[in-house]
Amino acid sequence: MQARNFLQYFIISLKGVAMGAADAVPGVSGGTIAFISGIYEELVNTISGVNFGLITTLRKEGFWAFWRQLNGSFLLALLTGILLSFVSFMRLAKYLIEYHPVLIWSFFFGLIVASIIYVGKQIKKWRPVTVIALLLGTAIAYFITTLASLGSNESPYFLFLAGAIAICAMILPGISGSFILVIMGAYKTLSDAIHDLNFQRLALFAGGAVVGLLSFSRLLKWLFKNYENTTLALLTGFILGSLNKIWPWKETVSVYSKESGSVLPFSEVTELGTLSVYQQQIDNFESYKTTLEQSIGPKHFSLINNGEDAQIMFAILLAVMGFLTIFLLERIATLRKT
Repeated sequence: MQARNFLQYFIISLKGVAMGAADAVPGVSGGTIAFISGIYEELVNTISGVNFGLITTLRKEGFWAFWRQLNGSFLLALLTGILLSFVSFMRLAKYLIEYHPVLIWSFFFGLIVASIIYVGKQIKKWRPVTVIALLLGTAIAYFITTLASLGSNESPYFLFLAGAIAICAMILPGISGSFILVIMGAYKTLSDAIHDLNFQRLALFAGGAVVGLLSFSRLLKWLFKNYENTTLALLTGFILGSLNKIWPWKETVSVYSKESGSVLPFSEVTELGTLSVYQQQIDNFESYKTTLEQSIGPKHFSLINNGEDAQIMFAILLAVMGFLTIFLLERIATLRKT
């Protein structure tokens, strides 16, 4: 790898901060940020290069040869940004999703729309197989967003499996690792472990993430090497299909009741139509969790929530800000083509 200076590694750390913040939000993929900021292929190639040969290099040639073969400075800079951001932003994301859901989802909706345009432009040649890959990726991602999430799974060892699966999603543009954790019922268990600094549970999650990452990155590297355009089309479809999850205005269909331990139609809980509105009114965000919801228009959102302000103007403003954020990330990426 070509040598970088301190500023360039600092910029990589900032990209890691953006990736960690995105991965903390159920519905947004850090892989999308990595792709847009120009480090995606290097990230995949670096991770897939982690193998037992590194131990041989360390033993025969010393630490610095091992570090260069690992591309360690790149990984250290990126992971530092990701971890610091993920742990801190997970708390902020929790607050924003609870108290300002329409606004935070609007921002990310604009960001993802711009991401689709950016990633789609990387496809050099459109052929029938490319179009099929785009449609297939869209269908898969959309289907994932319609899945009902499970209740919270409190088993610490379940976090190992959840980490292995979620990390694969986290490095895929368009597939949200945090949303996969929500579907599996592990998001709250992980967020509680971070809040309580439960190092046993965090270590189990990290162990699963390492196993999943090392395995899946090799597949991604092979796909990019042999089927670059088709892979890019598939990833573009993933991002396009994820828009359903990020749409700001939702109607809650069913919820998981922590008290009864069962899934209930939301109509049995309240006359309101959206869980976040109900939770804000009763100032209780723990008793019920969304298991199934559907996207609706802003006017219908107000109708089913007793005239609740749909915040249309602010939503549009934040969507535009999210859209423009992608161009800022592109500009950062051009400081050095990584």
